[in-house]
Amino acid sequence: MEHCSGTGCLYVLSPASDAAGTGGHKSAKAYNIHVNGVLHCRVRYSQLLGLHEQLRKEYGANVVPAFPPKKIFTLTPAEVEQRREQLEKYMQAGKWVYETQQIPTEEAQLEVLLSNGQKVRVTILTSDQTEDVLEAVASKLDMPDELVGYFSLFLVREAKDGALSFVRKLQDFELPYVSVTSLHNAEYKIILRKSYWDSAYDDDVMEHRVGLNLLYAQTVSDIEQGWILVNKEQHRQLKSLQEKVSKKEFIRLAQTLKYYGYLKFDPCITDFPEKGCHVVVSAGNNELNFQVKLPSDQVKEGSFKVTRMRCWRVTSSVPMTNGTSGPSPGKSEVKLELAFEYLMSKDRLQWVTITSPQAIMLSICLQSMVDELMVKKSGGSIRKMFRRRGNGALRRSDSQQAVKSPPLLVSNPRPPIPAEGSKLSSVSLRGISHSSSSNEVGANDFHGNYAFEGIGDEDL
Repeated sequence: MEHCSGTGCLYVLSPASDAAGTGGHKSAKAYNIHVNGVLHCRVRYSQLLGLHEQLRKEYGANVVPAFPPKKIFTLTPAEVEQRREQLEKYMQAGKWVYETQQIPTEEAQLEVLLSNGQKVRVTILTSDQTEDVLEAVASKLDMPDELVGYFSLFLVREAKDGALSFVRKLQDFELPYVSVTSLHNAEYKIILRKSYWDSAYDDDVMEHRVGLNLLYAQTVSDIEQGWILVNKEQHRQLKSLQEKVSKKEFIRLAQTLKYYGYLKFDPCITDFPEKGCHVVVSAGNNELNFQVKLPSDQVKEGSFKVTRMRCWRVTSSVPMTNGTSGPSPGKSEVKLELAFEYLMSKDRLQWVTITSPQAIMLSICLQSMVDELMVKKSGGSIRKMFRRRGNGALRRSDSQQAVKSPPLLVSNPRPPIPAEGSKLSSVSLRGISHSSSSNEVGANDFHGNYAFEGIGDEDL
């Protein structure tokens, strides 16, 4: 397993098989701790509680976050899941407390990209969390407070041709300055992008000049990269609207196009509908879209709705050498997989596996789609209320910087949308095959999907 240094680490807890308690008289719930998708260790609640007590002695009760309390009686399944979530939040918060004790707090300059390539330079503290940096960028752009919750910061890797590969959404507990500088690679950058999936929220964003400009720049960029597909006539209409600087009309037309609002991932491998198929995955519209190249070189397209995913998990393994039982000599890259259990038809669940270095980002996309669906179902709003901490926020005096309009679209149209006849047929899927690895995890190491619980016969 690769060592995780710096605040770029993402901790995930998943339930493991029950472990024998003291004296073997009762079972104790164990948890797998994953660091950036890689299984780090397996621990019990009592072990984490012991670590908590040591941290309290080292740093003081006022610094270390509260620990999930003990329960006298046996936990119900709902309480077990609640404790797992509390422990996960505790680890994220505790990690930030520990690491910020080690990082000198000083002013620094940080560049954040916009979708049109413009760089926004903000003055921050090295100990500023994602929320602080996002607010600093919003202030520099003169973005109204009520719009901040519609945008997020993402860590991306920029290729030589300028194409961006999304690594992950920066988490609330991260220190963006440390995350990007600790990579020691100029290819890694931070970009500002909208963080919602439902295009109905575009109306809220477009009410304000800054929001309209940012959304317009992102839409043009997605079309330029081929993420949004257009035919010749649509391309002509879009270019005409650009020349007239009709930004709202441009976005309205783009909303009707294939893959508007989707995030496109790098080509990777899937076992659907056959093992070893090359696939391009796009996330959006509460689904994962597959464009699969079959071994016969035939390309087919299909979509997996997030509401029909019962659960999913991210696992990792180290490639094996032929004829050996251990990892290959030299430095081996960890292989990440995202697997989800999908309701293919009534009473038929099947696993689909995606092997991709972006598996963690795919998992984050699925979780944010589910979160957004549940918020909407409860009648809530995605608009976030950001708290102002008195001990951290700098009063920025930087001059405000307007968002520039992106260049006109290139003249060559994008490839046509695949014909309806090329949709993926309903094929029986292979089960997940695990590599021999010390990082192999059990069948219960998954993220449950609350949106799945409300699915009915009319959804099938």
